[in-house]
Amino acid sequence: MSLRESPREVVRAACAAHGEDVVIDWCVAFLTGEVAGEEAYGGALPRLVAITGSANPGGWKLPVDPVNYYWIRVWAARVFLYVWRDDLVDVLRQAASDPAWRVREHVAKITAQRELGQLVDALLPMLDHELPRVRAAAVRAVGAAGEYEHAAAIGPLAADPDQAVRAAVDRALTNLENRLDRSVH
Repeated sequence: MSLRESPREVVRAACAAHGEDVVIDWCVAFLTGEVAGEEAYGGALPRLVAITGSANPGGWKLPVDPVNYYWIRVWAARVFLYVWRDDLVDVLRQAASDPAWRVREHVAKITAQRELGQLVDALLPMLDHELPRVRAAAVRAVGAAGEYEHAAAIGPLAADPDQAVRAAVDRALTNLENRLDRSVH
């Protein structure tokens, strides 16, 4: 990816070159671990390059340290911010419990962006995450896609020590009230 190409542009180019369904299938394979680690940086490297726009995704020396393999799943999840297929909900439900917090954060972002109410319950454990950005992403997802009963889960975070989380709670509760056309307090 050049400095001028955004992730959206990279994904669009990959879809133009290979087809949207093919790119989505590659990302599902990366995100689920069907293609992982050494294979992603080996025979599947052209696919990884296509979705990241970089000839050396991550910029690491080869062989890539396995501690960095989780980035493959992060990059794959990020693609779903730009392309979508309805059968991805189950894949994202599984990814909501990924060991890497960046993957879970992307699932929350996708949930919020696409208003995937069926994933909100899977994201609730993120409300207790140690990183404020993960808590805030989960709160935003609840506000965008949650139901009345989810307001009680995010309410306590109105007293979160992090200002960004508190602000996310305020917006999420307002979003819930507007979407549901009822008070959630």
